[in-house]
Amino acid sequence: MASSDTTASKSDTRFFGQPWALVHVFGVEMWERFSFYGMQGILLIYLYFSVTEGGLGLSQAVAGGIVGAYGGSVYLSTILGAWIADRILGSERVLFLSAIVIVAGHVALALLPGFLGVGVGLVLVALGSGGLKANATAVVGTLYRPEDTRRDAGFSLFYLGINLGAFLGPILTGILQSTLGFHFGFGLAAIGMTLGLVQYAFGRRGLPDEARAVPNPLPASRYPLVVGIAIAAIVLIAVLVLVGVITADNLSTIVIIATIVASIAYFAVILTSRRIDGTERSRVWGFLPLFITSVAFWSLYQQQFTVLTVYSDERLNRDLFGFEMPISWVQSINPIFIIILSGVFAAIWTRLGKRQPSTPVKFALGAMIMGAAFLLFLPFANGAANSTPLLAIVGILLVFTIAELLISPVGLSVTTKLAPRVFHTQMVALFFLSVALGTAISGWLVQFYDPKNEVPYFSILGGIAIVVGVGLLLSAKPVLRLMKGVS
Repeated sequence: MASSDTTASKSDTRFFGQPWALVHVFGVEMWERFSFYGMQGILLIYLYFSVTEGGLGLSQAVAGGIVGAYGGSVYLSTILGAWIADRILGSERVLFLSAIVIVAGHVALALLPGFLGVGVGLVLVALGSGGLKANATAVVGTLYRPEDTRRDAGFSLFYLGINLGAFLGPILTGILQSTLGFHFGFGLAAIGMTLGLVQYAFGRRGLPDEARAVPNPLPASRYPLVVGIAIAAIVLIAVLVLVGVITADNLSTIVIIATIVASIAYFAVILTSRRIDGTERSRVWGFLPLFITSVAFWSLYQQQFTVLTVYSDERLNRDLFGFEMPISWVQSINPIFIIILSGVFAAIWTRLGKRQPSTPVKFALGAMIMGAAFLLFLPFANGAANSTPLLAIVGILLVFTIAELLISPVGLSVTTKLAPRVFHTQMVALFFLSVALGTAISGWLVQFYDPKNEVPYFSILGGIAIVVGVGLLLSAKPVLRLMKGVS
Protein backbone atom coordinates (compact mmCIF):
# COMPACT_ATOMS: atom_id res chain seq x y z
CA MET A 1 0.00 0.00 0.00
CA ALA A 2 1.13 3.54 -0.71
CA SER A 3 3.06 5.23 2.05
CA SER A 4 1.08 7.73 4.07
CA ASP A 5 3.78 10.39 3.85
CA THR A 6 4.95 10.30 0.24
CA THR A 7 3.79 9.64 -3.27
CA ALA A 8 3.57 6.05 -4.40
CA SER A 9 6.74 4.07 -4.93
CA LYS A 10 7.48 2.79 -8.42
CA SER A 11 7.75 -0.68 -6.88
CA ASP A 12 4.03 -0.63 -6.03
CA THR A 13 2.44 -2.13 -9.14
CA ARG A 14 -0.40 -4.15 -7.61
CA PHE A 15 -3.27 -2.51 -9.54
CA PHE A 16 -2.62 -3.41 -13.18
CA GLY A 17 0.92 -2.07 -12.87
CA GLN A 18 -0.24 1.03 -10.96
CA PRO A 19 -0.07 1.99 -7.25
CA TRP A 20 -2.59 0.06 -5.18
CA ALA A 21 -3.96 3.35 -3.81
CA LEU A 22 -5.34 4.09 -7.29
CA VAL A 23 -7.95 1.37 -6.80
CA HIS A 24 -9.66 3.46 -4.10
CA VAL A 25 -10.04 6.59 -6.24
CA PHE A 26 -10.86 4.45 -9.28
CA GLY A 27 -13.64 2.77 -7.30
CA VAL A 28 -15.27 5.86 -5.83
CA GLU A 29 -15.17 7.64 -9.21
CA MET A 30 -16.59 4.61 -11.04
CA TRP A 31 -19.48 4.28 -8.61
CA GLU A 32 -20.06 8.03 -8.62
CA ARG A 33 -20.39 7.97 -12.41
CA PHE A 34 -22.60 4.87 -12.12
CA SER A 35 -24.96 6.67 -9.77
CA PHE A 36 -24.73 10.02 -11.60
CA TYR A 37 -25.54 8.70 -15.07
CA GLY A 38 -27.86 6.03 -13.74
CA MET A 39 -29.97 8.67 -12.00
CA GLN A 40 -29.73 11.11 -14.90
CA GLY A 41 -30.78 8.40 -17.32
CA ILE A 42 -34.24 8.27 -15.78
CA LEU A 43 -34.49 11.78 -14.30
CA LEU A 44 -36.05 13.59 -17.27
CA ILE A 45 -38.75 10.99 -17.91
CA TYR A 46 -39.51 10.93 -14.16
CA LEU A 47 -40.17 14.66 -14.33
CA TYR A 48 -42.45 14.60 -17.39
CA PHE A 49 -44.09 11.16 -17.26
CA SER A 50 -47.67 11.39 -16.02
CA VAL A 51 -48.51 10.62 -12.40
CA THR A 52 -50.21 7.40 -13.49
CA GLU A 53 -46.92 6.34 -15.09
CA GLY A 54 -45.05 7.05 -11.86
CA GLY A 55 -43.77 10.49 -12.86
CA LEU A 56 -44.45 14.05 -11.73
CA GLY A 57 -46.38 15.23 -14.79
CA LEU A 58 -44.35 18.33 -15.69
CA SER A 59 -44.24 19.64 -19.23
CA GLN A 60 -41.28 18.45 -21.29
CA ALA A 61 -39.97 22.01 -21.57
CA VAL A 62 -39.94 22.60 -17.81
CA ALA A 63 -38.53 19.12 -17.15
CA GLY A 64 -35.74 19.70 -19.67
CA GLY A 65 -34.97 23.06 -18.11
CA ILE A 66 -34.60 21.46 -14.68
CA VAL A 67 -32.28 18.76 -16.01
CA GLY A 68 -30.17 21.35 -17.85
CA ALA A 69 -29.99 23.60 -14.81
CA TYR A 70 -29.00 20.66 -12.64
CA GLY A 71 -26.26 19.63 -15.09
CA GLY A 72 -24.95 23.18 -15.28
CA SER A 73 -24.96 23.43 -11.48
CA VAL A 74 -22.75 20.34 -11.24
CA TYR A 75 -20.02 22.10 -13.22
CA LEU A 76 -20.56 25.36 -11.34
CA SER A 77 -20.03 23.39 -8.13
CA THR A 78 -16.59 22.25 -9.30
CA ILE A 79 -15.39 25.81 -8.66
CA LEU A 80 -16.66 25.70 -5.07
CA GLY A 81 -15.16 22.24 -4.55
CA ALA A 82 -11.78 23.34 -5.87
CA TRP A 83 -11.78 26.48 -3.70
CA ILE A 84 -12.61 24.57 -0.51
CA ALA A 85 -9.84 22.07 -1.30
CA ASP A 86 -7.26 24.77 -2.06
CA ARG A 87 -8.08 26.99 0.92
CA ILE A 88 -9.62 24.90 3.72
CA LEU A 89 -9.68 21.08 3.60
CA GLY A 90 -7.44 19.68 0.87
CA SER A 91 -8.54 17.55 -2.07
CA GLU A 92 -8.79 14.18 -0.31
CA ARG A 93 -11.07 15.40 2.48
CA VAL A 94 -13.32 17.29 0.05
CA LEU A 95 -13.56 14.15 -2.10
CA PHE A 96 -14.63 12.07 0.92
CA LEU A 97 -17.18 14.61 2.15
CA SER A 98 -18.51 15.08 -1.39
CA ALA A 99 -19.12 11.33 -1.67
CA ILE A 100 -21.19 11.46 1.54
CA VAL A 101 -23.24 14.38 0.17
CA ILE A 102 -23.88 12.47 -3.09
CA VAL A 103 -25.15 9.43 -1.19
CA ALA A 104 -27.52 11.68 0.79
CA GLY A 105 -28.80 13.19 -2.47
CA HIS A 106 -29.54 9.84 -4.08
CA VAL A 107 -31.22 8.59 -0.91
CA ALA A 108 -33.43 11.71 -0.95
CA LEU A 109 -34.45 11.04 -4.56
CA ALA A 110 -35.20 7.42 -3.72
CA LEU A 111 -37.15 7.93 -0.50
CA LEU A 112 -38.63 11.43 -0.41
CA PRO A 113 -41.86 11.82 -2.37
CA GLY A 114 -42.47 14.09 -5.36
CA PHE A 115 -40.93 17.50 -5.77
CA LEU A 116 -39.42 17.46 -2.26
CA GLY A 117 -37.21 14.53 -3.21
CA VAL A 118 -36.27 16.15 -6.53
CA GLY A 119 -35.38 19.48 -4.91
CA VAL A 120 -33.35 18.09 -2.02
CA GLY A 121 -31.84 15.28 -4.05
CA LEU A 122 -30.65 17.30 -7.04
CA VAL A 123 -29.15 20.08 -4.90
CA LEU A 124 -27.15 17.57 -2.86
CA VAL A 125 -26.04 15.50 -5.88
CA ALA A 126 -25.01 18.64 -7.80
CA LEU A 127 -22.94 19.97 -4.88
CA GLY A 128 -21.38 16.59 -4.15
CA SER A 129 -20.63 15.70 -7.76
CA GLY A 130 -19.03 19.08 -8.33
CA GLY A 131 -16.78 18.61 -5.30
CA LEU A 132 -15.83 15.08 -6.26
CA LYS A 133 -15.22 15.95 -9.93
CA ALA A 134 -12.97 18.84 -8.96
CA ASN A 135 -10.78 16.81 -6.62
CA ALA A 136 -10.64 13.17 -7.75
CA THR A 137 -8.24 14.02 -10.57
CA ALA A 138 -6.06 16.02 -8.20
CA VAL A 139 -5.88 13.08 -5.78
CA VAL A 140 -4.85 10.70 -8.57
CA GLY A 141 -2.04 13.11 -9.45
CA THR A 142 -0.59 12.83 -5.92
CA LEU A 143 -0.02 9.08 -6.39
CA TYR A 144 2.90 9.65 -8.74
CA ARG A 145 6.28 11.32 -8.47
CA PRO A 146 6.95 13.82 -11.29
CA GLU A 147 9.38 11.44 -12.98
CA ASP A 148 7.04 8.40 -12.78
CA THR A 149 6.37 7.30 -16.37
CA ARG A 150 3.21 5.44 -15.28
CA ARG A 151 1.26 8.67 -14.74
CA ASP A 152 -0.47 8.82 -18.15
CA ALA A 153 -1.34 5.13 -18.03
CA GLY A 154 -2.72 5.60 -14.51
CA PHE A 155 -4.97 8.42 -15.63
CA SER A 156 -6.12 6.31 -18.59
CA LEU A 157 -7.11 3.55 -16.17
CA PHE A 158 -8.87 6.12 -13.99
CA TYR A 159 -10.90 7.41 -16.96
CA LEU A 160 -11.75 3.84 -17.90
CA GLY A 161 -13.45 3.57 -14.51
CA ILE A 162 -15.40 6.74 -15.25
CA ASN A 163 -16.77 5.33 -18.48
CA LEU A 164 -17.47 1.89 -17.06
CA GLY A 165 -19.69 3.54 -14.47
CA ALA A 166 -21.32 5.76 -17.09
CA PHE A 167 -22.03 2.69 -19.25
CA LEU A 168 -23.49 0.45 -16.53
CA GLY A 169 -25.52 3.08 -14.63
CA PRO A 170 -28.26 3.84 -17.20
CA ILE A 171 -28.58 0.16 -18.14
CA LEU A 172 -29.26 -1.11 -14.61
CA THR A 173 -31.34 1.82 -13.35
CA GLY A 174 -33.32 1.67 -16.59
CA ILE A 175 -34.18 -1.98 -16.00
CA LEU A 176 -35.42 -1.26 -12.47
CA GLN A 177 -37.32 1.86 -13.56
CA SER A 178 -39.14 0.03 -16.35
CA THR A 179 -39.98 -3.02 -14.25
CA LEU A 180 -40.40 -1.81 -10.65
CA GLY A 181 -40.65 1.98 -10.83
CA PHE A 182 -38.63 5.17 -10.71
CA HIS A 183 -37.79 5.12 -7.01
CA PHE A 184 -36.23 1.66 -7.33
CA GLY A 185 -34.01 3.06 -10.08
CA PHE A 186 -33.04 6.01 -7.88
CA GLY A 187 -32.49 3.55 -5.03
CA LEU A 188 -30.02 1.54 -7.11
CA ALA A 189 -28.09 4.74 -7.81
CA ALA A 190 -27.95 5.33 -4.04
CA ILE A 191 -26.72 1.78 -3.40
CA GLY A 192 -24.02 2.12 -6.06
CA MET A 193 -22.70 5.37 -4.61
CA THR A 194 -22.82 3.87 -1.11
CA LEU A 195 -20.61 0.99 -2.29
CA GLY A 196 -18.13 3.51 -3.65
CA LEU A 197 -18.18 5.50 -0.42
CA VAL A 198 -17.64 2.42 1.76
CA GLN A 199 -14.73 1.24 -0.36
CA TYR A 200 -13.14 4.68 -0.31
CA ALA A 201 -13.71 5.11 3.44
CA PHE A 202 -11.63 1.99 4.11
CA GLY A 203 -8.96 2.76 1.53
CA ARG A 204 -8.42 6.51 1.94
CA ARG A 205 -5.85 6.03 4.71
CA GLY A 206 -3.52 4.57 2.10
CA LEU A 207 -3.43 7.83 0.13
CA PRO A 208 -0.32 10.03 0.44
CA ASP A 209 -0.30 13.01 2.78
CA GLU A 210 0.07 15.24 -0.27
CA ALA A 211 -3.56 14.43 -1.14
CA ARG A 212 -4.65 16.00 2.16
CA ALA A 213 -2.42 19.09 1.87
CA VAL A 214 -4.05 22.53 1.70
CA PRO A 215 -2.06 24.47 -0.95
CA ASN A 216 -3.16 27.98 0.02
CA PRO A 217 -4.65 27.92 3.53
CA LEU A 218 -7.29 30.48 4.36
CA PRO A 219 -6.25 32.61 7.35
CA ALA A 220 -8.24 31.73 10.46
CA SER A 221 -9.30 35.37 10.78
CA ARG A 222 -11.26 35.09 7.52
CA TYR A 223 -13.28 32.00 8.50
CA PRO A 224 -16.16 34.05 10.01
CA LEU A 225 -16.43 36.07 6.79
CA VAL A 226 -16.59 32.93 4.64
CA VAL A 227 -19.22 31.35 6.91
CA GLY A 228 -21.23 34.57 6.84
CA ILE A 229 -21.14 34.73 3.04
CA ALA A 230 -22.22 31.07 2.79
CA ILE A 231 -25.15 31.59 5.17
CA ALA A 232 -26.19 34.78 3.36
CA ALA A 233 -26.10 32.99 0.00
CA ILE A 234 -28.26 30.12 1.27
CA VAL A 235 -30.76 32.54 2.84
CA LEU A 236 -30.89 34.64 -0.35
CA ILE A 237 -31.59 31.61 -2.53
CA ALA A 238 -34.25 30.37 -0.11
CA VAL A 239 -35.97 33.77 -0.10
CA LEU A 240 -35.88 33.99 -3.90
CA VAL A 241 -37.49 30.56 -4.12
CA LEU A 242 -40.16 31.39 -1.52
CA VAL A 243 -41.17 34.68 -3.17
CA GLY A 244 -41.30 33.06 -6.62
CA VAL A 245 -38.31 34.75 -8.25
CA ILE A 246 -36.66 31.35 -8.79
CA THR A 247 -39.11 28.77 -10.12
CA ALA A 248 -38.94 25.47 -11.95
CA ASP A 249 -39.93 27.31 -15.14
CA ASN A 250 -36.96 29.70 -15.11
CA LEU A 251 -34.35 27.59 -13.33
CA SER A 252 -32.24 27.00 -16.43
CA THR A 253 -32.32 30.73 -17.23
CA ILE A 254 -31.12 31.54 -13.70
CA VAL A 255 -28.20 29.12 -14.02
CA ILE A 256 -27.32 30.51 -17.46
CA ILE A 257 -27.23 34.08 -16.11
CA ALA A 258 -25.19 33.05 -13.05
CA THR A 259 -22.69 31.20 -15.22
CA ILE A 260 -22.32 34.10 -17.66
CA VAL A 261 -21.71 36.50 -14.78
CA ALA A 262 -19.14 34.13 -13.23
CA SER A 263 -17.38 33.67 -16.57
CA ILE A 264 -17.16 37.40 -17.27
CA ALA A 265 -15.90 37.98 -13.74
CA TYR A 266 -13.21 35.30 -14.10
CA PHE A 267 -12.00 36.67 -17.44
CA ALA A 268 -12.00 40.24 -16.05
CA VAL A 269 -10.05 39.29 -12.92
CA ILE A 270 -7.39 37.43 -14.91
CA LEU A 271 -7.05 39.92 -17.76
CA THR A 272 -6.79 42.96 -15.48
CA SER A 273 -4.38 41.39 -13.02
CA ARG A 274 -0.99 43.06 -12.62
CA ARG A 275 0.51 39.67 -11.75
CA ILE A 276 0.48 38.43 -15.36
CA ASP A 277 2.74 39.58 -18.18
CA GLY A 278 1.91 40.48 -21.77
CA THR A 279 2.42 36.98 -23.11
CA GLU A 280 0.11 35.45 -20.50
CA ARG A 281 -2.54 38.11 -21.12
CA SER A 282 -2.44 37.43 -24.86
CA ARG A 283 -2.88 33.72 -24.24
CA VAL A 284 -5.98 34.38 -22.13
CA TRP A 285 -7.44 36.40 -25.03
CA GLY A 286 -6.58 33.45 -27.27
CA PHE A 287 -8.57 31.20 -24.95
CA LEU A 288 -11.74 33.29 -25.39
CA PRO A 289 -12.72 31.98 -28.88
CA LEU A 290 -12.09 28.44 -27.62
CA PHE A 291 -14.38 29.16 -24.65
CA ILE A 292 -17.18 30.35 -26.95
CA THR A 293 -16.79 27.32 -29.22
CA SER A 294 -16.85 25.03 -26.19
CA VAL A 295 -20.14 26.57 -25.05
CA ALA A 296 -21.65 25.99 -28.50
CA PHE A 297 -20.45 22.39 -28.50
CA TRP A 298 -21.72 21.49 -25.02
CA SER A 299 -25.12 23.14 -25.61
CA LEU A 300 -25.70 20.51 -28.32
CA TYR A 301 -23.76 17.58 -26.87
CA GLN A 302 -25.53 17.67 -23.50
CA GLN A 303 -28.90 17.28 -25.22
CA GLN A 304 -28.23 13.57 -24.89
CA PHE A 305 -29.88 14.02 -21.50
CA THR A 306 -32.71 16.30 -22.61
CA VAL A 307 -33.97 16.31 -26.20
CA LEU A 308 -32.48 12.92 -27.10
CA THR A 309 -34.27 11.39 -24.10
CA VAL A 310 -37.58 12.78 -25.33
CA TYR A 311 -36.71 11.63 -28.86
CA SER A 312 -35.89 8.12 -27.60
CA ASP A 313 -39.24 8.03 -25.79
CA GLU A 314 -41.39 9.22 -28.68
CA ARG A 315 -39.54 8.49 -31.94
CA LEU A 316 -37.01 5.70 -31.44
CA ASN A 317 -37.75 2.06 -32.24
CA ARG A 318 -36.44 0.46 -29.07
CA ASP A 319 -37.40 -3.09 -29.98
CA LEU A 320 -34.53 -5.53 -29.37
CA PHE A 321 -35.60 -8.98 -30.58
CA GLY A 322 -39.00 -8.62 -28.94
CA PHE A 323 -37.73 -6.80 -25.84
CA GLU A 324 -38.45 -3.08 -25.47
CA MET A 325 -35.21 -1.41 -24.47
CA PRO A 326 -35.56 1.06 -21.58
CA ILE A 327 -35.26 4.71 -22.64
CA SER A 328 -32.19 5.27 -20.46
CA TRP A 329 -30.15 2.65 -22.31
CA VAL A 330 -29.52 5.13 -25.11
CA GLN A 331 -27.28 7.04 -22.71
CA SER A 332 -24.97 4.01 -22.37
CA ILE A 333 -24.03 4.14 -26.05
CA ASN A 334 -21.69 7.14 -25.80
CA PRO A 335 -19.50 5.67 -22.99
CA ILE A 336 -18.92 2.55 -25.13
CA PHE A 337 -17.60 4.68 -27.97
CA ILE A 338 -15.48 6.74 -25.55
CA ILE A 339 -13.84 3.56 -24.22
CA ILE A 340 -13.15 2.34 -27.77
CA LEU A 341 -12.10 5.60 -29.42
CA SER A 342 -10.17 7.49 -26.71
CA GLY A 343 -7.17 5.21 -27.19
CA VAL A 344 -7.50 5.49 -30.96
CA PHE A 345 -7.42 9.30 -30.83
CA ALA A 346 -4.48 9.27 -28.42
CA ALA A 347 -2.57 7.01 -30.81
CA ILE A 348 -3.41 9.25 -33.78
CA TRP A 349 -2.15 12.39 -32.05
CA THR A 350 0.99 10.57 -30.90
CA ARG A 351 1.71 9.27 -34.39
CA LEU A 352 1.13 12.67 -36.02
CA GLY A 353 3.28 14.46 -33.45
CA LYS A 354 3.98 17.99 -34.60
CA ARG A 355 1.94 17.38 -37.77
CA GLN A 356 -1.33 17.09 -35.83
CA PRO A 357 -3.93 19.88 -36.22
CA SER A 358 -3.60 22.85 -33.88
CA THR A 359 -5.99 23.22 -30.95
CA PRO A 360 -8.16 25.88 -32.68
CA VAL A 361 -8.52 23.57 -35.70
CA LYS A 362 -9.46 20.63 -33.46
CA PHE A 363 -12.06 22.79 -31.69
CA ALA A 364 -13.42 24.03 -35.03
CA LEU A 365 -13.73 20.48 -36.36
CA GLY A 366 -15.39 19.37 -33.12
CA ALA A 367 -18.07 22.09 -33.38
CA MET A 368 -18.66 21.38 -37.07
CA ILE A 369 -18.94 17.63 -36.52
CA MET A 370 -21.32 18.22 -33.60
CA GLY A 371 -23.48 20.39 -35.87
CA ALA A 372 -23.39 17.67 -38.53
CA ALA A 373 -24.60 15.16 -35.93
CA PHE A 374 -27.74 17.27 -35.43
CA LEU A 375 -28.29 17.44 -39.18
CA LEU A 376 -28.20 13.62 -39.24
CA PHE A 377 -31.53 13.67 -37.37
CA LEU A 378 -33.22 15.35 -40.36
CA PRO A 379 -33.88 12.21 -42.46
CA PHE A 380 -35.92 10.87 -39.53
CA ALA A 381 -37.58 14.14 -38.50
CA ASN A 382 -41.36 14.33 -38.03
CA GLY A 383 -41.63 10.57 -38.29
CA ALA A 384 -44.22 8.38 -36.65
CA ALA A 385 -43.80 6.81 -33.22
CA ASN A 386 -41.02 4.21 -33.16
CA SER A 387 -39.99 5.16 -36.70
CA THR A 388 -36.28 5.88 -36.11
CA PRO A 389 -34.09 2.75 -36.26
CA LEU A 390 -31.90 2.13 -33.23
CA LEU A 391 -28.90 1.74 -35.51
CA ALA A 392 -29.40 5.33 -36.72
CA ILE A 393 -29.13 6.68 -33.15
CA VAL A 394 -26.05 4.52 -32.57
CA GLY A 395 -24.48 6.11 -35.66
CA ILE A 396 -25.44 9.63 -34.61
CA LEU A 397 -23.97 9.08 -31.13
CA LEU A 398 -20.77 7.82 -32.75
CA VAL A 399 -20.55 11.25 -34.43
CA PHE A 400 -21.28 12.88 -31.03
CA THR A 401 -18.32 10.98 -29.56
CA ILE A 402 -15.90 11.92 -32.34
CA ALA A 403 -16.80 15.59 -31.76
CA GLU A 404 -16.36 15.18 -28.00
CA LEU A 405 -12.87 13.72 -28.36
CA LEU A 406 -11.85 16.74 -30.44
CA ILE A 407 -12.94 19.18 -27.73
CA SER A 408 -13.20 17.77 -24.21
CA PRO A 409 -9.72 16.25 -23.57
CA VAL A 410 -8.10 18.78 -25.91
CA GLY A 411 -9.80 21.63 -24.04
CA LEU A 412 -8.53 20.50 -20.65
CA SER A 413 -5.04 20.12 -22.04
CA VAL A 414 -4.82 23.51 -23.75
CA THR A 415 -6.36 25.26 -20.76
CA THR A 416 -3.46 24.17 -18.56
CA LYS A 417 -0.98 25.34 -21.22
CA LEU A 418 -2.60 28.76 -21.72
CA ALA A 419 -3.13 29.46 -18.02
CA PRO A 420 -1.04 32.22 -16.43
CA ARG A 421 1.19 30.84 -13.71
CA VAL A 422 -0.70 32.53 -10.87
CA PHE A 423 -4.15 31.67 -12.28
CA HIS A 424 -3.69 28.01 -13.15
CA THR A 425 -6.70 26.73 -11.20
CA GLN A 426 -8.94 29.62 -12.26
CA MET A 427 -8.33 28.89 -15.94
CA VAL A 428 -9.33 25.26 -15.44
CA ALA A 429 -12.43 26.58 -13.68
CA LEU A 430 -13.11 28.75 -16.73
CA PHE A 431 -13.14 25.68 -18.96
CA PHE A 432 -15.61 24.00 -16.61
CA LEU A 433 -17.71 27.17 -16.74
CA SER A 434 -17.97 26.73 -20.52
CA VAL A 435 -19.31 23.22 -19.86
CA ALA A 436 -21.70 24.57 -17.20
CA LEU A 437 -23.02 27.26 -19.54
CA GLY A 438 -23.45 24.87 -22.46
CA THR A 439 -25.21 22.32 -20.24
CA ALA A 440 -27.63 24.89 -18.85
CA ILE A 441 -28.35 26.13 -22.38
CA SER A 442 -29.04 22.54 -23.49
CA GLY A 443 -31.88 22.43 -20.94
CA TRP A 444 -33.18 25.88 -21.86
CA LEU A 445 -33.36 24.85 -25.55
CA VAL A 446 -35.82 22.05 -24.83
CA GLN A 447 -38.68 24.58 -24.85
CA PHE A 448 -38.10 25.05 -28.59
CA TYR A 449 -38.17 21.34 -29.42
CA ASP A 450 -41.45 20.22 -30.97
CA PRO A 451 -41.64 16.46 -31.69
CA LYS A 452 -44.26 17.22 -34.35
CA ASN A 453 -42.04 19.71 -36.19
CA GLU A 454 -38.40 18.75 -35.64
CA VAL A 455 -36.84 20.05 -38.86
CA PRO A 456 -36.35 23.68 -37.72
CA TYR A 457 -34.89 22.62 -34.38
CA PHE A 458 -32.25 20.22 -35.69
CA SER A 459 -31.39 22.26 -38.79
CA ILE A 460 -31.03 25.62 -37.02
CA LEU A 461 -28.98 24.33 -34.09
CA GLY A 462 -26.86 22.13 -36.32
CA GLY A 463 -26.29 25.06 -38.68
CA ILE A 464 -25.31 27.41 -35.85
CA ALA A 465 -22.72 24.93 -34.54
CA ILE A 466 -21.26 24.53 -38.03
CA VAL A 467 -21.08 28.31 -38.49
CA VAL A 468 -19.29 28.67 -35.14
CA GLY A 469 -16.84 25.96 -36.18
CA VAL A 470 -16.22 27.52 -39.59
CA GLY A 471 -15.69 30.90 -37.96
CA LEU A 472 -13.02 29.50 -35.63
CA LEU A 473 -11.42 27.58 -38.49
CA LEU A 474 -11.10 30.75 -40.57
CA SER A 475 -9.64 32.64 -37.62
CA ALA A 476 -7.30 29.84 -36.50
CA LYS A 477 -4.12 31.71 -37.46
CA PRO A 478 -4.98 34.93 -35.57
CA VAL A 479 -6.02 32.85 -32.56
CA LEU A 480 -2.72 30.96 -32.67
CA ARG A 481 -0.87 34.27 -32.74
CA LEU A 482 -2.70 35.27 -29.56
CA MET A 483 -1.78 31.91 -27.99
CA LYS A 484 1.93 32.88 -28.24
CA GLY A 485 3.62 29.58 -29.00
CA VAL A 486 0.94 27.29 -27.55
CA SER A 487 -0.59 25.12 -30.25
